[in-house]
Amino acid sequence: MSCTKDLLNTIPKDRLASELFWKTQEDAVFAANGIYSILGNQWRYASMDAFTDLGHFILQWRSESEVEKHTFDASNNVIASEWSYYYSIVRAANNFLENVDLVTEMDEELRNRLKAEAKVLRSFSYINLVMLYGPVPLVTTSLNVEEAKSVTRTPENEIWDFVASELTSAAADLPAIQEERGRVTSGAALGLKARAMLYAGRYSEARSAAKAVMELGVHAIDDSYKGLFDYAGENSSEVIFARQQAKNIQQHAMFAFFTANSLFSQQCQVVPTKSLVDAYLMKSTGLPIDDPTSGFDQANPYLDRDPRLYHTVYLNGDMLANGKTLNTLPGSGTGDDITISAENVTSTGWYFKKYVSEADFGDPWNCGVNLIYLRYAEVLLTYAEASIELGEIDQSVLNALNEIRGRKDVAMPEVTITDQGALRQLVRRERMVELAMEGHRLFDIRRWDIGENAIRGTVKGMTYKNSNGNYTTVELTGYVKEFDTEKHYLWPIPFRELNLNKGLTQNPGF
Repeated sequence: MSCTKDLLNTIPKDRLASELFWKTQEDAVFAANGIYSILGNQWRYASMDAFTDLGHFILQWRSESEVEKHTFDASNNVIASEWSYYYSIVRAANNFLENVDLVTEMDEELRNRLKAEAKVLRSFSYINLVMLYGPVPLVTTSLNVEEAKSVTRTPENEIWDFVASELTSAAADLPAIQEERGRVTSGAALGLKARAMLYAGRYSEARSAAKAVMELGVHAIDDSYKGLFDYAGENSSEVIFARQQAKNIQQHAMFAFFTANSLFSQQCQVVPTKSLVDAYLMKSTGLPIDDPTSGFDQANPYLDRDPRLYHTVYLNGDMLANGKTLNTLPGSGTGDDITISAENVTSTGWYFKKYVSEADFGDPWNCGVNLIYLRYAEVLLTYAEASIELGEIDQSVLNALNEIRGRKDVAMPEVTITDQGALRQLVRRERMVELAMEGHRLFDIRRWDIGENAIRGTVKGMTYKNSNGNYTTVELTGYVKEFDTEKHYLWPIPFRELNLNKGLTQNPGF
């Protein structure tokens, strides 16, 4: 009773308190930077496609394996962590937008630009939240504990309306090129709007937003697909929005995540599947390998294929970073022999090559290649798909597709067909191979309603000639993926969120 008034209401010394912050223009910049810092590493980035038909988690005891097999429930920690991750970005963006005006002495153009950046990152989060969980709470202000316990789910259309409005507004306050690499631009805002509207099935809006990016005159397809995912591609005009990485500062471990077991044992996490490898067309004919006239040779399955296969997947005969040749065949005697019992040996016969830079061989847990969230190729594919769905098929659609397929180290045959159904299937395959392991496939499967065919069943790998001279295809017969069309097009709302907030409802089937 004799204590000084407010003795216990001290300003914390282990963090920046609002009483000490939001004083200078530098504070505002630091706070905006803090939103970017939440963006994830290789686990979040590369895992999303491994939950689909493109990849397979080697370690079957992991929570990720449950998600891949669709045997998860609402208590799965991957399901919970994705929810928390994106709402962490939302919370940081909301906090910034609520407080940045407290800085009285600040360049107004900078203030507006930083606000726009926060809006883009918040919208990026909501795009992913809706595609993962369906209707989610649309939170645009900071919440106290009691408020957080009472939020309810917002209809998807309202969230898509909000995202479209926010990204349109942000684009007007953002430059086409930022002085500091990594900050979102008007192209990023419009490109994300194109993505969001495509996901929402609002094809006219998606097409317009994609066209606006194309008309900026800032972005172009890189000549090198291979270099785009290495250090050489970090300044490419094709990259619109990327997570900035740097060795020893903001590093990731993509090399270790994808590495061949013979290079670093017990490190590899995700490997390619037959569904992905088979999707790459024949280069000479432009036809799928199951077409009898394609020219596919089972004895030489990797000959004359779409070159993006060679830049995405390590195939038998490829040279590894240590100068040795990859050999996953049974009895090869290498550390990659598909039949040996080591946990992290490929179970399909292949490893991923995308983002695996030889420059990181000496320290595979310390990689600095930027992870790309949005690039110009996706914008062109969005423009093409939206146009096809609208039935507005003209030369500009073919040009968009051929611009991607025509890059120097790909050079696939030009697209000339104009039939809507045939073009729809071509674009879907093009997204599968062009954007492989960049986190798009799960959402594509959901919006195209193809989960039952794309995901359900066993994981398959390479086909090789066995000791009897017969061709045999690797199949993980004991690893079966489920897909219930009544429930698996969405993830469940995490159990802990339902436990904290009785106002939330669960998705069907969970």
